[in-house]
Amino acid sequence: MLVSQFGFDDALRHPDVVLDPSRAAAQVVSGIGFLGAGAILLRGDMVRGLNTAASLWSVAGIGLAVGGGLYVVAVGATVIILITLVGIKPLENRWLFTREQPAIELLVKHESVSIDRIENLLGEGAVRLEHLSVQESEQPGLDRVKITLSRAAAWRIDAIQARLRGIPGVCECRRSWPT
Repeated sequence: MLVSQFGFDDALRHPDVVLDPSRAAAQVVSGIGFLGAGAILLRGDMVRGLNTAASLWSVAGIGLAVGGGLYVVAVGATVIILITLVGIKPLENRWLFTREQPAIELLVKHESVSIDRIENLLGEGAVRLEHLSVQESEQPGLDRVKITLSRAAAWRIDAIQARLRGIPGVCECRRSWPT
């Protein structure tokens, strides 16, 4: 906004120059909006690329400010953005690490556990069944079932494990970390 209003005052002071300097900023906004939208991806229920898109917008704004001769504004914005990006990254990494949930592995008798039964056991709460795989066990008549849950706190996984152990046909129930 500052660049559109004050960035090109020098060019407008000449009597032979007739232009609308805000058009340059408008074109940058259109182009960066397009690039930013391309950087944002939706994978399942996770949105990726928001920081990248916001960084593109920020750098474009800084570039406009420098191009318009507003150096103090550009340097100030650069400092604020760098502090934000560098300061928030450790917090983001810590939060993502705590969100990683273990999987649950079951050793069950053949055909004693179904997806419907597990989903009913989870209930209507915030815990969702992310992935379920069944493999034949090396022990005859038994299957290995691996369940990966999303949106589950550690205490909820303990409670879910206790409920899974109560299902007839479940021989073993333990946690494992997803790979």
